Amino acid sequence: MAVVGWIAVGAWLVLGLLRGRFWCTDQRLPPLAAVQRWPSVAIVVPARNEAGVVTATLPTLLSQRYPGRVRVVLVDDNSTDGTAHVSRRIGGTSLTVTTPATPPEGWSGKLWAVDHGIAEAGEVDYILLTDADIAHGPDSLTALVQAAEGGHDLVSQMAMLRTETLWERLVVPAFVYFFALLYPFRRVNRPTAATAAAAGGCMLVRREVLARAGGVAAIRGAVIDDVALARLVQSCGGRLWLGLAGSVRSLRACPRLADLWHMIARSAYPQLRYSPVLLAGTVLGLGVVFLAPPVTTVAGTLVGDLAVLVPGAVAWLVMAATFAPMLRYYGRPLPAALLLPATALLYMLMTLDSARRHWSGRGTVWKGRSYSIR
Repeated sequence: MAVVGWIAVGAWLVLGLLRGRFWCTDQRLPPLAAVQRWPSVAIVVPARNEAGVVTATLPTLLSQRYPGRVRVVLVDDNSTDGTAHVSRRIGGTSLTVTTPATPPEGWSGKLWAVDHGIAEAGEVDYILLTDADIAHGPDSLTALVQAAEGGHDLVSQMAMLRTETLWERLVVPAFVYFFALLYPFRRVNRPTAATAAAAGGCMLVRREVLARAGGVAAIRGAVIDDVALARLVQSCGGRLWLGLAGSVRSLRACPRLADLWHMIARSAYPQLRYSPVLLAGTVLGLGVVFLAPPVTTVAGTLVGDLAVLVPGAVAWLVMAATFAPMLRYYGRPLPAALLLPATALLYMLMTLDSARRHWSGRGTVWKGRSYSIR
């Protein structure tokens, strides 16, 4: 157990020092360029059964203080709750609401809706892809465009997620933390980056670059569509930027553990490319890096063995120190960082459940739609 503890210490030193400072929360919008001619923008919002939330989010898009030409297109993805009717009532003539046909074979419902919305938008310079549950500050679009005009082809912000219930406070900050661990923002933002990622709730993409890369059709079957879009843009020489949001927030409520479990499990195994080898490596890594420190700390304490206790405690404290900035960003008390191993255990179980769903032939289920895609 002492050896495992020291392995965990070494792993945390490597992660903390050599993983692109993933634990920092200072990646906000890059310097905003002075814009002489404001480019045209279409805001495309794919929405499926979102009648309960668009009443709060659509007005934030329709009231953007953007100096250039902007159009808002909501794509009703065959909703059954009256999303289109509610949206038309809110937006009036300022909003285009359209409904595509049923997705063809090989397309995810969301990406089919996005592709339809981009076609509906017509000839514009930029497309802002934002989810129906995302609320934007009044100057959000202006700042995104200024950031893009500074030399970026895809500017994405990780929206501030809701943390009102006990389960949300336990799981959500760790969700963003683990995302940053997988895709360190600083590495994504390097001019010669090899790492590609984006946050699907808020992505401003240069339309000409997207078209040159093959359009949304090139990633039509992607479950993790934001990362797929980032890789697509990067593949044709586009430059990416990814960071935390200031005035972009999600109103999506996931009050129960079951809600969060389903949200994460639907994409966890696809994130591992459906590979049993990567699944085994992930479970082993989570066990050694996140679970071994508290286990060895408690075991060393119970038997009075400092050789076991010390490395476990050191690894646990380093782990907590890397999580503290994210908790501060979300306004959570810093001692809660010591609970990260418990959350990591939940994520391990969610990942295993995601694999179980795939192996049982259930595929991916989201918003009442089931499909098996890459």
